[in-house]
Amino acid sequence: MPEFTIALAPTGDPDAARLIQRHLALMTSQSPAESCHAQGQSDLEAPGARLFLLRQDGVAIAMGALKSLDNGALELKSMHTVSEARGSGAGRAMLTHLVTLARNEAATGVFLETGSAEEFRPSRQLYATLGFVECPPFSNYEEDPLSTFMYLDLSSAS
Repeated sequence: MPEFTIALAPTGDPDAARLIQRHLALMTSQSPAESCHAQGQSDLEAPGARLFLLRQDGVAIAMGALKSLDNGALELKSMHTVSEARGSGAGRAMLTHLVTLARNEAATGVFLETGSAEEFRPSRQLYATLGFVECPPFSNYEEDPLSTFMYLDLSSAS
């Protein structure tokens, strides 16, 4: 199994900037602007948001963020693994890290928005393996046929 390290990205981190740009380019190529909810570096470094980088052999290959919501829950944002590292377990390692962090912080749950198209199916399947289920739109999101909303309830004993 590969050796991964996950740490909070410092503000202005160039590796974070590189991964965010790759993520934004991919998301804008797969979704029209009105259905693309990917965030840039300033949003992911804003108060209430935390961006984490996953490295393998010192190279940042994946990222994921948590954003605080008003109700004691968190939103999972900007999950991305570089295409060259897909299938390596990096995405699962990042998701597991973020869910564990949310549990340790006594969050009531974790919400996320992802695409509904076929190219997002592997992501939806990964989320489901950790217990995420489809839910209605949350926070400021609205119904969108190109979006799938998911929720992991952390309020019950695990």
